Order: sequence, then structure tokens, then C-alpha cells
Amino acid sequence: MHNDSNRRIWMTVLVSGLGYFVDIYDLILFSIVRPESLRDIGLVTPAEIINASEIILNAQMIGMLVGGIIFGALADKRGRLSVLMGSILMYSIMNIANAFVSSVEMYAVFRFFSGIGLAGELGVAVTLVSEVMPIKTRGYGTTIVASMGILGAVGAYAVHEFTDWRTAFVVGGLMGLALLALRVQVHESGMFKRLEDKPVARGNLGMIFSARRLPTYLSSVAIGLPIWFVIGILVTFAPEFTLESGGSANVVAGQAVMWCYVGLAAGDLASGLISQLLKSRRRTVFVFLVLTVATVAWYLTSTGRSEGMTYLQTGLLGFAVGYWAVFVTTAAEQFGTNLRATVATTVPNVVRGALFPAMIAFKTLRQGSGHIIPGEPLASSAIIVGAVTLVLAFVGLVTMKETYGKDLDYVEEYHIG
Repeated sequence: MHNDSNRRIWMTVLVSGLGYFVDIYDLILFSIVRPESLRDIGLVTPAEIINASEIILNAQMIGMLVGGIIFGALADKRGRLSVLMGSILMYSIMNIANAFVSSVEMYAVFRFFSGIGLAGELGVAVTLVSEVMPIKTRGYGTTIVASMGILGAVGAYAVHEFTDWRTAFVVGGLMGLALLALRVQVHESGMFKRLEDKPVARGNLGMIFSARRLPTYLSSVAIGLPIWFVIGILVTFAPEFTLESGGSANVVAGQAVMWCYVGLAAGDLASGLISQLLKSRRRTVFVFLVLTVATVAWYLTSTGRSEGMTYLQTGLLGFAVGYWAVFVTTAAEQFGTNLRATVATTVPNVVRGALFPAMIAFKTLRQGSGHIIPGEPLASSAIIVGAVTLVLAFVGLVTMKETYGKDLDYVEEYHIG
């Protein structure tokens, strides 16, 4: 019986990890195929491509923000497993649809709906794994999920190397649909099942807006802000940053993204193991935030970079922000079973959605005057936006409660104020 229980637990971890693998494959594939796909649908100049990229990325991130709210609440109301599979089905279908775009507007619409589907995967997976794993070892489970998932970016790059961009989208969709066949091997969280018949409010977003819970929620969001600043701005536009600094004109966006995600996978594995070793989520996040400050400063102030140097820097940037698993696990551990999936799903997607105002600020600053680095509007703008996200992250960390070893089998009382 004990062996059967262990098999079920690790099958849950495996399916959750594979789901996140396909999630990241889809999420990052646009960044990899961005220049090629936009040229293929008729865009010519660098200005057209960068402006269209911002529109499509923003549509995707807004979709993830909307999807995080929808899928998080549903996971607390209906169950972790059914919502996990529903999100996989939605983003798989939309992935295939992305293969048939012929305009920026169509691209943006499909990425918006892809974002809604993608939003449900990680938070629900981390919630499910956190609730089925033993208290002292659940950090290992969520670390495996995140590390497997991050490698989806490497998979996306590898598939794109052997196919065109449209085929790469279809492959991602088919992988997701194939994954649904493993659903029969995964079981619902026992904590959720024990809660089903109890008269408690579940998945009520309004419960977050209490004097006790809101500061905790905002702190959870704040510590993740630098992650998507690095991925969404510094790495996505690595060719443009390198060219502006007098470096190589041959940097390939897809390779920069791939090396970033190789670093992220390594960072996620390292941060998860360190959090178990130190028995502290907070101290682990602090270490990685300090690493992020150092690598961002180096990236934005170095000049004349070769292709190899840019790829090395994007890999190290990825490692530095590779506390994604610890970040989402910490958010999940802050709240009771009746609100946990809502929080764990909305928090990472609020962070991803925060890329939208960050992009607007980045664009506004680079078109303005008074650059920090003369003649380098991209770097100057990124320094300002990055500094804001990092300051907010450190403030969030200071106010964050430690959750290592916390018993998660409890519920949040329903009251506002």
C-alpha cells in the first residue's frame, strides 16, 4: 500500500512536470520564432518587428492574467486535477491555432487565448504537488516540476532548429494533447477531497483583499517581479541590446532564450535544493535576488559583446532568476486549502502580467530623453525599470513569512476587512 501511494505521488509529480514542460514550450516559443515569424507574415523593418513583438507579448501576458484568475478560482472550487487538464487542453488547441496566423492582429488574438490556457498550469500543478507530498520533502517535488518545465524552452528551440516556426507550434499542441492520456494515472489532492463536503468558501478572490491576507499576497507577487523583467525584456530583446552596445549583429533571439532557460532550469534545481538544505524559502530567495542584481548590472553595462558573451550572460541571467519554483511554492504555502490554488495560480500570472506595464515603461523611457547611458536608450530604460522591480522584490521579501515545513492542511476563514 505504501509503495502504491509513493507511485501515485511520483506519477503526479511526473505528469505535472511534463505539463509544465509543454506550457513553457508554448509560452516561450514566440520569443524564439519572433523575428522569423513576423517577417514571414509581412513585417520588414526592425521598428515594425519590435513594435509588433510588444503588442503580441502584451496580449499574451494579459491573457495569462485573466486566465490565472479564472483557473485559480476553478481549481479551488472544482478540484486541482480537472482544471490542470483543462488548461493543458486549451493551450494545446491554441498552440496549433498559432501555426496558421497571417497577421499581427490574428497573432495577438491567438496569443491572448493561449495565455489564458497557459495560466492554469504552473500554479495548479504546484498546488497539487504541494498537497500530495510529505511536509518536509514537498520542496523537492515542486523543484522537479519547475525544472522539468523550464526545459520546455530548450525543447522549443531544438524543435525549431529542425522545423519551421509553424510546424513548431503544431508539435507543441500535439505534445499537450498526448499528455492528456496520462490523466488516468493522476489522483486528486486528498486535502481538497476532504474539503469538498465542508461548508467553507472556496476560490473566492475577494478573500485575498483582507487586511491580513492582502499584504502577504502582494509580497508574494513582489518577489517574482525581477524574473519576468529579465525574461521578457533583457533576454527577449538580447539581439537589440547587444547591437546597441556595439556588439555582434549576429545574436539570435532563439538562442538567447534557450540559454536563458538552460540557466533557469539549473537555477530552479539549485534554488529548490538550497531551500531544502537551508530549511528556508526566504534566505534562498535573498541569495538569488543578490545574484540577479549582479548579473543584470553586468549585462546592461558591458560593451562590445560577442555572440558567445551574450549567450553566456543570458544563461547566467537565467540562473540568477531561477528561483521560480521556490517563489511559486512559497506563494502556495502562504494560504489555506480553500484559497491555495487561487493564490498559486494568480500570483505567477500577476507577475507575468506585470510585464505589460513594464513594457510600456520600457518603451516610454527609451523614446524619452535623459538616458543614464548616453546614446543607449535600451540599456538606460532597462536600468530604470529593472531597479524598480528589484527594489519591490527586496521589500516583498522583508515582509514575507517563512513557510518551510508549514502544515498546509487548514482553511482560510471567510471574512473581508
